[in-house]
Amino acid sequence: MEPPLWTEEHAPSLADIPQEQAREHLQRAVEEPMNLIVHGPKGSGKTAGVRALAKATHENPDADLIEINVADVFDMTKKEVASDPRFSSFVDSKRRRESSKADLINHVLKESASYTPMSGSYKTILLDNAEGMREDFQQALRRVMEQYYEATQFVIATRQPSALIAPIRSRCFPVVMRAPTHAETVGALERIVEREGVDYDDDGLEYVAGYADGDLRAATLGAQTTYEQAGEITMNAAYEALNDVEADDQVETMVEAAAAGEFTDARSTLDDLLVDEGHSGVDVLEDVLAVVRSKYSGDVVAEIHRLAGEIDADLVEGTNDRLHVSHLLAELGEIAGDRQ
Repeated sequence: MEPPLWTEEHAPSLADIPQEQAREHLQRAVEEPMNLIVHGPKGSGKTAGVRALAKATHENPDADLIEINVADVFDMTKKEVASDPRFSSFVDSKRRRESSKADLINHVLKESASYTPMSGSYKTILLDNAEGMREDFQQALRRVMEQYYEATQFVIATRQPSALIAPIRSRCFPVVMRAPTHAETVGALERIVEREGVDYDDDGLEYVAGYADGDLRAATLGAQTTYEQAGEITMNAAYEALNDVEADDQVETMVEAAAAGEFTDARSTLDDLLVDEGHSGVDVLEDVLAVVRSKYSGDVVAEIHRLAGEIDADLVEGTNDRLHVSHLLAELGEIAGDRQ
């Protein structure tokens, strides 16, 4: 059995959030409920901060916090949206048959906002990774926000608040979740490893924090990886565990699935790498290229490298690692399939 992720086991309370201004703004939202736009770079703690807000606000946060990952839902097919256990109770067979995917997503959003809170006077809906939300969905969201403002708090988490339409921005208080400083990351790691009873030294935590480069999630998963491999967190142990994300069997399996046209399986493995294991899109892209070079030659390698250059530029822009690497996997399937 896989050990629980430290990111889940040691999710921060409001008091644990290292960014002082963000912590104060979220605490204010507990005392004076309001819609929020929580924005900042990847790994800065946006989702964790909203979950901490929900725990501080709701007697039953598991029931009264609804999380909708915009990037995930928008990548689903119509059938996947209708069959998803989070949404299936909202979608009867007639609606599934007669509605477009856009209509289904709008319906899910409206139904999520309309149901009665389990405890207290309102519930919280988190729309995560909202930088990918199309304008027509944003217009639908605006109408839902207007209709259900009395019983629903909307929190939009995004890396690009400028991508949101003005009517939504005007209805939300902005909370800036900046990247934590090196010292703040070390402090967060120290809190976790002391709760875990892990043997560590200051140099080990300093190394892991530097490796993560302002990404709290990557730092936490990096510390856990080091401990699971070495039984301690020292500089030498962290260096050995984190020096490189190597092209392992998991990445090779993902590439093979993409080449065989089994894109759902490939995307599932990609989710494991990006979400569960905390690797960056750039790291996964490098590993994919290493596997491609070992398995293919000639035109296939050249074409994949050309596409990878475009994907790398998109990843540097920091919009959506999952979306861009998924695009490469889909193209890989077309290119490799044509050569087989």
